[in-house]
Order: sequence, then structure tokens, then C-alpha cells
Amino acid sequence: MISNIDNQKEKALRQEIVHVCQLLYDKGLIVATDGNISARLDDNTILITPSGLCKGLMTPDQLITINLDGRKVGPDTPANRLLKPTSETAMHLEAYKQRPDVMGVVHTHPPYAIALSIAGITLADCMLPEAIMFLGLTPTTPYSTPASEENAQAIREVIVGHDALVLQRHGALTVGSSPLNAYYRTETLEQVARITFMLHQLGGGQPLPPFQVEKLIKIRQDMGLGRAADEADFCEICGVCHLNGQHVQSTESNPNHSKTDLIQTITERVMQELGEMK
Repeated sequence: MISNIDNQKEKALRQEIVHVCQLLYDKGLIVATDGNISARLDDNTILITPSGLCKGLMTPDQLITINLDGRKVGPDTPANRLLKPTSETAMHLEAYKQRPDVMGVVHTHPPYAIALSIAGITLADCMLPEAIMFLGLTPTTPYSTPASEENAQAIREVIVGHDALVLQRHGALTVGSSPLNAYYRTETLEQVARITFMLHQLGGGQPLPPFQVEKLIKIRQDMGLGRAADEADFCEICGVCHLNGQHVQSTESNPNHSKTDLIQTITERVMQELGEMK
């Protein structure tokens, strides 16, 4: 027997997803029947948008309930009976499978992000402080055929350590603590893409220096937004590398810091740890 609390939770989630769909449609992040949104209803059930409907005109009773195998389990109502789950169901389920903390998934077709991915321009850079704090470094996945199992495979490893991805030539995928939280990340991603586009029109710009990025990483961590891929991402791309919980500027970002100096620093810390273990 389904409790009133469960009913209220599902009703609220349905309304939230519809609200997110309307926001995405109004802002041009999805058009026509583009895009798909989902939410984790419980450990075994996902609410997800149907295939073939304009999400900006969708109603709460048109959302579909599926299990973790992607099979439709309800509801059996006149408004829902003939509808099928989105063709991108496998990608949504992969996000939930890899990230137990994720409660909402949003897949959209933001024009600036797509255009930049086709042009080979990445959003994983160290230009904007807000992007570093709220999104981390956003990777672009290799192209995969839309509405195929390839999409799930394309995000499988990267979604573990990131909350926002650009899908090459296809769009964006964001995850969050709720559908609305994932929507905010989509909006931020497209804003970053828009600014990146403008920067390239103006001839480019200089990334933030590593010591400034280091401050933003600290804020990100203090806000509870740090993710599994941050350490490798910020070291490789922004030149802020970590040793024993401390930031060490990489030789690539600091020509005055020689490889010999970096090796010496690492050696000294390793020897210190070995001495403490005796």
C-alpha cells in the first residue's frame, strides 16, 4: 500500500520536473520535443519524461515511472497509458547507477555548448571563477549516437567525478540533488559556453593563475561541491597539483619551478612520511 507521504513526494517531484521543463523550454535550452529530465523517486524507481512530447507543454500526469531496468511500471492512466519513456533512458539510468548521490538528471541541447563542442573548443578551462566553484572543470565526452547505448557508455566513467558534461555535437548532461539543482547547473554551463564564445570572438584571454584557482578550489570544497575528478582536473588543466592534501604548482604552469624542484619536494615529503612510520 502506498502511503500519503509517498504520494505527496511523487506529486511534488512531478510538479518540479514540469517546472524545470518549462524553464528549459522558455530559455531555449530545449526546443520542440528535445531534452529529457528525470528524478529518483526511491531506491528502485525513477520518474522520467516521455518520448515525443514537447517538454514545455507537458503536464505532471504525463511523466512516466520506470524501474532501474528501464521498464515502464506506471502509472496506468488515460494520460499516460500510450506514452513511452524517453529514448535517452539508458543515459539517465547510467548516471543514477554511477552516482548514488544523484537525485535529478537533466539532458538538454544548449546551442552555445553544442556549437563550441563541434568547433573543438572546450569548457574545461580556468577562465571563470564561478565555473570553477560551481561546476568544476566541465569535460566534453566523445561523440556517440543519440538515443543509443553508446550514450550511456560515453558518460560512464566521467559522470563519476563531474556534475556537468558536454556531449559532443549533442548537448549537455547535468546531475544534482534534485531536478531543479541539475537545471541550475545546465543554465550555468550554457552561460559559461556563451562567455567562452564571446572570448574567442575577442581573440581569447588569459586563464586565472594557479594561486587564484587554489583559492576557488578551497571555496568549492568548503561549499561541499568538490568531486572525485577535481584533483586530477585542476592539476592537469589549471596547474594546481596536490601532495598530501597540499597544493603544489605544476612545472607546466610555473616555468620558474623546475622539475628538479618538484621532484625534490615530493622526495622530501615521502622521506618525512617514512620517518614518521618508523
